Amino acid sequence: METHELVVHPAYPPLEVSKVHASIISRDANWLRLRWRIDGAAKLVVPAFAGKGRADELWRATCFELFLMPRGGDAYSEFNLSPSERWAAYDFSSYRDGMENRPSPREPDCTMRKGSSFAIFDAAIPAGAIPVEECEAGLTCVLEEEGGIKSFWALCHPQEQPDFHDPACFTVQLAAPSAA
Repeated sequence: METHELVVHPAYPPLEVSKVHASIISRDANWLRLRWRIDGAAKLVVPAFAGKGRADELWRATCFELFLMPRGGDAYSEFNLSPSERWAAYDFSSYRDGMENRPSPREPDCTMRKGSSFAIFDAAIPAGAIPVEECEAGLTCVLEEEGGIKSFWALCHPQEQPDFHDPACFTVQLAAPSAA
């Protein structure tokens, strides 16, 4: 399991969230499994259960995201995963351009567990939805806390405003699937 500490964008500090770690748990012929751990989650606002299904603009509330870009390419894919169980997947031909819905052979599985001081969000993305064998990945999240306070977490923040689409944020190497 690869675990990466995410950093908050300094222009959008959290209320109580103190740390976020994102992990690539495993990747095999069937699933890519991911986990985000949020420390200081007592005031985290979790979207209400809505059931599985595609939905746009999930980032407007607590949402977890994965970006995948083939090495040396301009095209990339974005996966948005909500604790509500709603999800979205998009393909871009280049930086924020040519957005289209990305097909998926089945829906991702998402679960959220929230305790008094931390929360865990687990997601499994079907292997058939992953665009390439090996690529560079960006792990991010938007966290909403009580009072509408939103913080933006990523592997890095090279710009003055949060921009998860910035290729400089795709710093994790996602290896080819292991044999299942």
